[in-house]
Amino acid sequence: MCSLNRPEFIDICIHESVFTVDREIFASHPNTMLGRMFGSCFDQRLTKMDTKGTYRLDGDVSPDVFEIILQYYRDGYMNCPSTLSPSKLRKTCDYLLIPFNDRTVGCYNLCEFINELSNDGARDQFDCFLESILLKTMITCARRGMRECHIVVLTDDDVVDWDKDYPPQLGEDIPEAAISSKLYRFLRYFENRDIAKQVLKDRGFKKVKFGIEGFPTTKERVKERPNGKVEVIYNYVQRPFLYTSWEKQEAKSRHVDFTCIKTRISIPP
Repeated sequence: MCSLNRPEFIDICIHESVFTVDREIFASHPNTMLGRMFGSCFDQRLTKMDTKGTYRLDGDVSPDVFEIILQYYRDGYMNCPSTLSPSKLRKTCDYLLIPFNDRTVGCYNLCEFINELSNDGARDQFDCFLESILLKTMITCARRGMRECHIVVLTDDDVVDWDKDYPPQLGEDIPEAAISSKLYRFLRYFENRDIAKQVLKDRGFKKVKFGIEGFPTTKERVKERPNGKVEVIYNYVQRPFLYTSWEKQEAKSRHVDFTCIKTRISIPP
């Protein structure tokens, strides 16, 4: 229920620093945490006053950052000074459900600010790659009864031509190929691979690993050994790879039960 008789100004305590704020500034952003707490309706479950009539805001919010946060409610825009890390402001904005983008934030440290925007863009972009490219390959592996997937990302111009009689020696772990120059360029950056790893973990995948590895493409030459065996030399290209698993009982897969056969030994008298 809405409280009709409320003071025009409220006191908010941040780590023993008290800010006297006009409560009306929070009403213009009702979808933020402070908008829900102090906006048009007070929720007593969220806003509890101490004996001094002050509201305490718990969480990872420092007084210097909160002062900048109040700019957003007054002006709709925040100026991040050189003395404050954009990543620290970003962390507080996420906690208070305040949008952090080029329309709401201006930073002196442009490099770190743009890097934060790149992190957002990387999460959104990898979600698209996951749904449009990688998920199809994972489903193909799942339909074969597999519970893990090793994918190598090739460019649109890569040519893969393996000799049928002498394929490259890859062992049992033959990776699947996802062909996309856009995904290849995306995964060249370590920070993008790190974000993609976190996205997959958030979606429930296990043992997620990203990296760069050599992948055989075409046959370079055939070499005959003195013992008559033929060795095929392949050209290799360095390409990003992804390994992940969706197995629920992986611990049991690594456990092997050995059956002990009891034998009767007869001892002569």
